[in-house]
This record gives sequence, C-alpha cells and structure tokens, in this order.
Amino acid sequence: MKHFKTIFNVMKYGKKLSVAILTAMVVIAAASCQKKQSNSMTYRQLGNTGLKVSEISIGCGGFSKLDTAGSIELMTAAIDSGMNYIDIYDADPKTRSNIGAALKGRRDKMIIQGHIGTIFKNGQHTRTRDLEETKVGFEDLLKRLGTDFIEVGMIHITDSPEEWDELEGSPFLDYVFQLKKEGKIKHIGVSSHNAEVALTAAKSGWIEVIMFSLNPAFDRLRGGAIPWEKGAMENLQNGIDPVRVEFYDYCATHNIGVTVMKTFGGGGRLLDEKTSPLGVAYTPEQCIAYCLAKPCISTCILGIDNMEELIADLHYLHATEEEKDFKSVAKAGSGDDLGQCTYCNHCSPCPQGIPIAKVNELADKALVQGLDDELRAEYEALPHHASECTHCGNCLSRCPFGVNIPEKMDETAALFGK
Repeated sequence: MKHFKTIFNVMKYGKKLSVAILTAMVVIAAASCQKKQSNSMTYRQLGNTGLKVSEISIGCGGFSKLDTAGSIELMTAAIDSGMNYIDIYDADPKTRSNIGAALKGRRDKMIIQGHIGTIFKNGQHTRTRDLEETKVGFEDLLKRLGTDFIEVGMIHITDSPEEWDELEGSPFLDYVFQLKKEGKIKHIGVSSHNAEVALTAAKSGWIEVIMFSLNPAFDRLRGGAIPWEKGAMENLQNGIDPVRVEFYDYCATHNIGVTVMKTFGGGGRLLDEKTSPLGVAYTPEQCIAYCLAKPCISTCILGIDNMEELIADLHYLHATEEEKDFKSVAKAGSGDDLGQCTYCNHCSPCPQGIPIAKVNELADKALVQGLDDELRAEYEALPHHASECTHCGNCLSRCPFGVNIPEKMDETAALFGK
C-alpha cells in the first residue's frame, strides 16, 4: 500500500508527468509488492564493512534541483523501491538541507556515503584539503542531515598519485582517522577517477570503500588517465586497461567495497550513439548490468534528477535478461577485441575458482615475450590453474567479447604444463 501512496503523492507533486510514466510507476509499485526475486531489489555486501547495500543507489544531485516537498517525494520513492544507499558529495547547503528533510524520521532507512573535504565557497561546491575548512564542511554535513554520524566517510576526489602521496601523514588524514575513532564515520573511503590511485588506495590497508568511475567506455582509458584529460576519450584503447583489471581483481579477492559513479558515462554520454565514445549506444539496463557483472562492485550510484529518471532506472529491477545483455553492444563497439580476452573479469566467478582473467593475462604475456621463470612463478602462485577447467561453460555466457575460454584454458595448461 505504501508504494501506491507514494504514487498518489507524486501525481500531486508532478502533475506534468505523462500517462506512460505514471503507468510505469503503477507497474513498478505492483511489482514491488510481489515476492518474486526478479522484481525486487538485490543487496550486496559492501566489502568488509558488514553493511548490505542495494545494488542500485541514489546520488545527491537531484536534490539540489528540487524544493523540500519534491525532495521528500523523491526520497520516499527511492526508499520504497528498496534503495538504501546514498552518496552525498555536494556541499551546497540547499542540497544537504533537502536530503536532511527527506531523511527526517527514517535515517535508519539510508546508509550514507558522505564526502570529507567538500565545502561551499564563493557560491559553489569546492574540494579542499585545508583542515579548518574540512572540519567546518563536515560538521555542516552532519548538522544539515540531522545525524550524529555517517556510515562511510569518503575522502573527496583524489585523482593523481601526487594527491595520494600528499594525504599520507597530513593533518587532513589525521582528522579522518579521528572522525572514525569518535564514531562520526564508521568506515573510511576515497573517491577517484584514476585507476592507479584507486589501486594504490585498495592496497593501502586502511581504505575500506572506493568510489570509482566505471562504465564500458572508461574501462578503455589508457593507464592512469581520467575522463576529462585532453584526448583521453578520443584515444580509447582496445581492451580494458590492465591497471583497471588489477584494481577490480584486487578488490574482489581482498573484499574491498567498490561503489560506482559515472555508470552512464557522465551526463549520460553512453546512452546516445552520437555522444558515446564507443560509437554505439547502451541502455541504462546494459550499463548497470555491465558494472554489476564485476564481482567487486557493491552498488551503482545513479544521478537521479527527478521522478521520471528514477522510474526509468528502476526498470532494471524487472528487466529481462535480454534487456540487460550488454554483450552484443560491447561486441558492436569492440573493434579488434572480438574473440580476444580483455581481462575484464566479467567471466568470474569460476566454479572451480580459476582466476580466468589473470590466467589469460599471463598466458598472453608468455606468448608475446616468451615464458620466463618470473612468469612461470607468478602463474604457479595462483590459487587455481587452467588445468582445473571442467568446460562447464558458465563463463561463456558472461564474456562480452566472445572468447572461447575453455579452449583458452586448454592452451594455457599446455603452455605452462599445469
């Protein structure tokens, strides 16, 4: 009944919504009342934090464009859909106050990922590492949200190795640790668009959650490039960047939570063939499925500006497997990748525990540069090997690039003798 109450309120608030959208809302509300797993939210572990988060979650951007009543309606619909995770990076007092009003009386319904090092300065959201500014910004966040703590304290945007190095031993980082000690944040995270920084953070031993920009286009960025660097999106490589592969694999094997930003490419670029860096258009369902296929991913944080976008994104919950299938689109924009392993890890998990992407990576290195003692030692150190493949075929249905993985396992077993 609460779902239909939400629709009634939304109809009152959004009088200009089309009949089609309202009909879709009724369908989704009805589906949410059913007990079928295919039509309900799925929850995933957020790394080692002990938190279970909805695989689709909401960002803060839309709340800056709504008044208080509209914010309450959007939050109500998000919670009713099963979303229980929100990212709040914006330091705009209006945004924070709107979210605080929307969470009043139901703080326990949302796990908050709030950013540390964000302030509102000269009329705009600004990143800072200044200690006093940081303290003022964080205390303002708690006050406007009406809470004594947030679950994940996210160090805001660290996009270069130099910026990461500057964190070590800094008063800023000391303050972050102090917040955790005082219980004002329960877990420490960092947000980054740079794969090298993200990997370094994952290996730090003290980062528990990483917010990372991930989608089919960004996976092809070269090295430590970030999307808005000059020429970055015009010179995408064939195949997923090896640093990203290592990052995804490390987080999966070490149980570090990864929350996704830029699921649709930033501004929805991937949803339109004309703006897609890959030259093909993905649907929201395909973009979400692409991200969630990686074992390390906990949730996709979506920038939802209004009720119409929320309804469109929630379609993922009851979309067919055909609607979520990103493989055909990936192949269409793959160029020379078709039939070649890009080490993307979408084939995981293997029932036999074989780290398929890593096995393929080492095999390809051996074929290119020759099988030396170092490569052989790295291969033998793997927990499971290619020879353990049973040809069950589970991996074949998940490979975006049509790789004959069982055949590849046989070739690798022959190459390494194991």
